[in-house]
Amino acid sequence: PRRFLTSKEQFHAFLKARGAPGSQEAPQEDEEEEPGCREQTEPPAKRARPDAPRVEGDGREDAEEAGGEEREPGQRKRARGQNKSRPCMKPNHYERSRLCPSVTQGCAEKCYFGSRCRFLHDINEYMAVKPADLGQNCVLFATFGKCIYGVTCRFAQAHLGDGYQNVINVELAKQWEGKSLVRNNLPKDLQHRLRKKKFSFEKADEYLRRLGKPRGDGGKGNKTSGGSTEGQEVPNCTAPEEGPGDAPAHPVLPEEGEDSKPAALESPCAADASEGSPIKTMGPVTDEDIIKLRPCEKKKLEIQGKLYLAPLTTCGNLPFRRICKRFGADVTCGEMAVCTNLLQGQSSEWALLKRHHTEDVFGVQLEGAFPDTMTKCAELLNQTIEVDFVDINVGCPIDLVYKKGGGCALMTRSNKFEQIVRGMNSVLDVPLTVKIRTGVQEKINVAHKIIPKIREWGASMVTLHGRSREQRYTKVADWDYIAECAKIASPMPLFGNGDILSYEDADRAMQTGVSGIMIARQVTVFPHSLLFLQALLMHEGALIKPWIFTEIKEQRHWDIPSSERFNILKDFTNYGLEHWGSDTQGVEKTRKFLLEWLSFLCRYIPVGLLEHLPQKINERPPYYMGRDYLETLMASQNVDDWIKISELLLGPVPTNFTFLPKHKANSYK
Repeated sequence: PRRFLTSKEQFHAFLKARGAPGSQEAPQEDEEEEPGCREQTEPPAKRARPDAPRVEGDGREDAEEAGGEEREPGQRKRARGQNKSRPCMKPNHYERSRLCPSVTQGCAEKCYFGSRCRFLHDINEYMAVKPADLGQNCVLFATFGKCIYGVTCRFAQAHLGDGYQNVINVELAKQWEGKSLVRNNLPKDLQHRLRKKKFSFEKADEYLRRLGKPRGDGGKGNKTSGGSTEGQEVPNCTAPEEGPGDAPAHPVLPEEGEDSKPAALESPCAADASEGSPIKTMGPVTDEDIIKLRPCEKKKLEIQGKLYLAPLTTCGNLPFRRICKRFGADVTCGEMAVCTNLLQGQSSEWALLKRHHTEDVFGVQLEGAFPDTMTKCAELLNQTIEVDFVDINVGCPIDLVYKKGGGCALMTRSNKFEQIVRGMNSVLDVPLTVKIRTGVQEKINVAHKIIPKIREWGASMVTLHGRSREQRYTKVADWDYIAECAKIASPMPLFGNGDILSYEDADRAMQTGVSGIMIARQVTVFPHSLLFLQALLMHEGALIKPWIFTEIKEQRHWDIPSSERFNILKDFTNYGLEHWGSDTQGVEKTRKFLLEWLSFLCRYIPVGLLEHLPQKINERPPYYMGRDYLETLMASQNVDDWIKISELLLGPVPTNFTFLPKHKANSYK
């Protein structure tokens, strides 16, 4: 209804006036803030490129992009649409005096750092400088009967006794004893073996040896600057360092268009019968060593007709997936993980593989450009974590991935694509799936040519995003083309992806003949947000409407009030404190991911305010006044208002706190 419409000036004037969101007390806005606390409420405006023709090498590349000044010759070109230099709050910005972990865990006499320890060991000294508690209820203590963060917890008054002793609810703690709530952690011994390159990749090495045997003398090498792995016998994967004019040491397989194809590639499970096995065995040989698992004997991926939450970079973390599971998501997938980082044992990358016990059907998504790293990573995960499927990301459009040969670039590198799919399928005991786009160029669709090959290579399922790389996340997804590809893919399941914002959209998508739909980027595309779209690392998922799964299953539009949406945010913060911790670092990490989610959640338009249903994904929401103060506050595109919401849930922000969303165009006035 038009009575809710307003102007930009009236919208922000209303929010600046002190209003109370329901029973919640809004933060005082006239309090003195520390200098620099919220300096960057929105990113600086960008200037349009001049229309004058540009000669390569004339030194005028985007000279006015960062503020009108000409760029120095040695300065790097600034990435358009991304906050590459956005402020990053490090742990020492939150707490300059931190308590030693050995004290928190009750073993101060066995400090891990010894004489080199720079943390505090005196609890009284720490409590004198510790920030004030944020509340009286600790979610960890209330849920599990024990808070492992002890005195460092920002809600410690709920479980601290005399002498700062950590109180334990014995009865409640016994209920959770021995139960694993989060799986797929990175053990220290495994991390040590990966860093020392002592992990054994028997199946992957065997496949890569067969892959390298039947090559001819012709072919050109393919150099790369990263992702090298042990063993240089693999051709065209990670070539050894060469001089500028040196020929590659190992010739490679012929590229697409040539007739020759290695027999080992056609049948990776078939070993050379005429030659003896080069692998020496130790101990008795079992049937498992000799009899290979046939594709028909692999575990089936039975998810046809189910709702699939897409892997979402940054925002698709474990607490957010728990929210979506609660609203009816059937299948969940972890954030995109880079295979080379996993092989190096990076803790931050392994954190993307964690699985909550409520995720009954869970997969992980890998990104890589070469058969050796992808195959070894698949074998590593097959031996060390619990997943129901592994997905290959062949849909990532960003330049960082594309220029290294990963993501969408694999659609143009069919030999490498085939080697990756066949190699990963040969070492995995779980189904392998592939996520692709319609193609690389906007008007040249190639997915219908690639899908039959993917089926032949051994993939169990394909997910097709109805846009090309050049389109990124603009234009409308081509569901007619998805329907055509679904017929070609049969009997292999094909999931469709793109522009699912309501249950009507989901019903129309299912009528195209797809096996299921992937719920992904439920965001409205703004006319001036093309720069942001170019910067997306992955399609940001059901961030506008995590309750869309309920709407699809119940076939209704849910006019969810602001109080219920606020409770969803409260649940997310509780899940975040469980996952990242209730100490200062955990609280601020939870706040960071909450603010990233709010940068998308603010684009939701309540059903009760719409003139017509359903909301279209390409419609830009006008400024409007909500039915209460909290609903209006949640519709704000201003960073300060997002921080205000976070303070209602996690208390005041630290001194000199700054935040910019990952993508600049997410915040504007």
